[in-house]
Amino acid sequence: MNTNDFSIRHIGPRLSDYDAMLKTIGVSSLDQLINETIPDNIKLQKELDLDEPMSEFEYSSHINELSKLNKVYKTYIGLGYNPTILPAVIQRNILENPGWYTAYTPYQAEIAQGRLEALLNFQTMVTDLTGMELANASLLDESTAAAEAMSLLFAVRDRDQKKADVNKFFVSDLVLPQTIDLLETRAVPIGIELVIGNEAEYNLTNDYFGALLQYPAKNGKITDIKSFIEKANAVNIKVAVCADILSLIKLEAPGKFGADVVVGTTQRFGIPMGYGGPHAAYFATKEAYKRDIPGRIIGVTKDKNGNRALRMALQTREQHIKRDKATSNICTAQVLLAVMAGMYAVYHGPRGLTYIANKVNNSAAALSKALKDLGIEQTNAYFFDTIQIKADAVKTKYEAEKKEVNFHYPDTNTVTISINETTSISDLNEIISIFEKVTETTTSPIETLETNDTIPDHLQRETEFLTLDVFNSYHSETELMRYIKRLERKDLALNQSMISLGSCTMKLNAAAEMLPLSNPNWGNIHPFAPVNQPIGYKLVLNALENQLTEITGFSATSLQPNSGAQGEFAGLMVIRAYHESRGDHHRNICLIPSSAHGTNPASAVMAGMKVVVTKASENGNIDVEDLREKAIKYKDNLSALMVTYPSTHGVFESAICEITQIIHDNGGQVYMDGANMNAQVGLTNPGKIGADVCHLNLHKTFAIPHGGGGPGVGPICVAKQLVPFLPGNPIIKTGGHQSISAISAAPFGSALACLISYGYIKMLGAAGLKKSTEIAILNANYIKARLDGAFNTLYSGEKGRAAHEMIIDCREFKAKGIEVVDIAKRLMDYGFHAPTVSFPVAGTMMIEPTESESKEEMDRFCDAMISIRHEIEAADKDDDNNPLKNAPHTQAMLTDDEWNLPYSRKTAAFPLEYVADNKFWPTVRRVDDAYGDRNLICTCAPIEEYMEA
Repeated sequence: MNTNDFSIRHIGPRLSDYDAMLKTIGVSSLDQLINETIPDNIKLQKELDLDEPMSEFEYSSHINELSKLNKVYKTYIGLGYNPTILPAVIQRNILENPGWYTAYTPYQAEIAQGRLEALLNFQTMVTDLTGMELANASLLDESTAAAEAMSLLFAVRDRDQKKADVNKFFVSDLVLPQTIDLLETRAVPIGIELVIGNEAEYNLTNDYFGALLQYPAKNGKITDIKSFIEKANAVNIKVAVCADILSLIKLEAPGKFGADVVVGTTQRFGIPMGYGGPHAAYFATKEAYKRDIPGRIIGVTKDKNGNRALRMALQTREQHIKRDKATSNICTAQVLLAVMAGMYAVYHGPRGLTYIANKVNNSAAALSKALKDLGIEQTNAYFFDTIQIKADAVKTKYEAEKKEVNFHYPDTNTVTISINETTSISDLNEIISIFEKVTETTTSPIETLETNDTIPDHLQRETEFLTLDVFNSYHSETELMRYIKRLERKDLALNQSMISLGSCTMKLNAAAEMLPLSNPNWGNIHPFAPVNQPIGYKLVLNALENQLTEITGFSATSLQPNSGAQGEFAGLMVIRAYHESRGDHHRNICLIPSSAHGTNPASAVMAGMKVVVTKASENGNIDVEDLREKAIKYKDNLSALMVTYPSTHGVFESAICEITQIIHDNGGQVYMDGANMNAQVGLTNPGKIGADVCHLNLHKTFAIPHGGGGPGVGPICVAKQLVPFLPGNPIIKTGGHQSISAISAAPFGSALACLISYGYIKMLGAAGLKKSTEIAILNANYIKARLDGAFNTLYSGEKGRAAHEMIIDCREFKAKGIEVVDIAKRLMDYGFHAPTVSFPVAGTMMIEPTESESKEEMDRFCDAMISIRHEIEAADKDDDNNPLKNAPHTQAMLTDDEWNLPYSRKTAAFPLEYVADNKFWPTVRRVDDAYGDRNLICTCAPIEEYMEA
């Protein structure tokens, strides 16, 4: 065994397992299986052109050497990103812990209670600090959160005021530049007119539906948002506020002034800058908008025994229900980062956060005073952490960079300096020494920090915050470590067992890929640092773009979209820009198969397109004749087809090239959803099938961990004609020469997470990537064959093969009174997370084992499923007192003095022998979703409030 070969560590089955697996499937070789799975006309005829693979040791040395090329300066740029201190207890026990970073979105609440509690803490923290009634479990970044706020206010504009036809949205010119750029991206397609102006002077009239402010402003100035909101409310204009979460320790909550939405980023709460991400944005609003809020909300409910339990609330908001009627395409969050930010608040508590905020504010005030002594004018009368001074920007930049210091330079006569929690008195004196050089004068050094009056009286915080026990109990490392572990034990993650979620590709997230995320040379780079500083990042990101371009068979890649949904939207906006560049402004019809994921139609509507649904045939494939008929019918206005390949049903459709040609013949472009790319890499690609653009889920195919529901990264890869339109950024040059405006806040999206995919490709190389795809297909077909006779596979390819996933039909079990959800809950007793339930077909399960799972683990899963099948046979439709209906069974049930169930404790909790070796205990019984939606509680309310509800 070549211990330098990373692929043998990444791929689960051993070479010695292949023969038995192939025999079970009924083929003589892996080549035969692949040939029977993938149509001949789309197979690649040559190997991918990638570097030779590195061993884990070689890669570790390589990525460490690249990190040293980054020039990590002291950074005071601000603009929504600040250096932070990540407590080591959080770094070690969450960021670096696979029990937290490999978990999936908490769709199966009974085995996700720990992460759900951590997210409830996050929501409580946000509602407390913003003064709002409701917060979600995080969004992608501050700028996209602001765009979601605009979209929400646009969607609800006529509910309590007659503004159905009003489309003007006011944006303060003091809002962050990247946010304004992103607002423009999102506003134009849906018909919003942005009006950017001076908030102190602009006369708001009744022909606006909403407004957006920055608090404090981009230049650090604290403006009178209280008066602005009062004036806006007087003419029925709803106001959203982008608020710096650390400043809200000192500044009164915008919700107390009547704001309708408050958004921002929690990056300041201990999350490294990481050259732009990933970070958890927050979104808080009024309870009146609970069914319009984007993303996910964690709510309190009860389980089957009436005990308190948590789960994701209000699922009717999800895109698979609303589809093209959804107001947002966001189907994810930044869970891992939200958990970390929430734990930062738990660890420090209200007193610790107050200490940090006071230190930052007092440091900024001390610096302002010292610079004034040098004769430098400071233009912000009121400020929290950022001062704006009049100075020679060119000379200042020269002197600052000699000392490896970064400020922000809005123009040639202005410098802004943003202080952060890492700033020491020594750092302040270093800044002063720079300006002593600039002014050629001297002043006394700062020796102590004093309380100041840089916050106006009527905006000073009076409202209490973080008063609940959870924020006042875990301030020693011992206690926080145990609290984190207590939550971790409630969650099933990949470090416990296989998570076979179809379409979600829960593969190994190798430790060697993850370790660089803890390196400060990668973590401490500001996304708007001068381009001659992040040299290591530039090399990695350029290389990753080239790797993905080669893998997809396209011409260029943009890493900017920071989720799959953002990738969808970016791809469609690039198609839109392409058509408009040719004068085809009228091309706005988007064809979408009926089986598509719900984010597809939601993204199309966001991009200003009209959705036309095409039919599926009886075998689950696209109905080619229906597609042809609609493409011809709409040929004068056809913009795009959105297609998933292999199909959402887990099949390589042989007609795919015919399908893409039909679209091209009728003037459209083909967008390929990359959710199922794990079945393509090295064997075929989007370029080969005739697509023009695809997004890739780096958190699926390319090994970025799901993090309990995020981060995700969704770059787009495009054909030659679309390259000019790749997304740009208003501060750092990115994209094509006719680039669309920003899709995400940072120029390269979640750059820190991109290191993982770079390492994945670098260590596997062309041969390892191809082998991974082949084994993903082998594993799926092995499970399909093993379950044959117990469960029917709903769809197969023309030669009876699955791609990398398959759908099993559970609808027949209704005759026994058993629903697919009962099977999902019973799997918990066997130690497994359920496959994807009721998507894309109600009453089914979609299973995807990935290449990382061993034959032994897949056999355990199949044994569990077959055992459950026998339990279904034994079930009585007229008596629901059986192991499936009562699942999951908790430790409290098994250790109770009474046992009144008609089957044994062993049957309940240890149904197969292997379970006893590694038992995972769900901590609650089956949750009551409907009760939680009727009694919506989305914060860590005291138990008395819960009981009253």
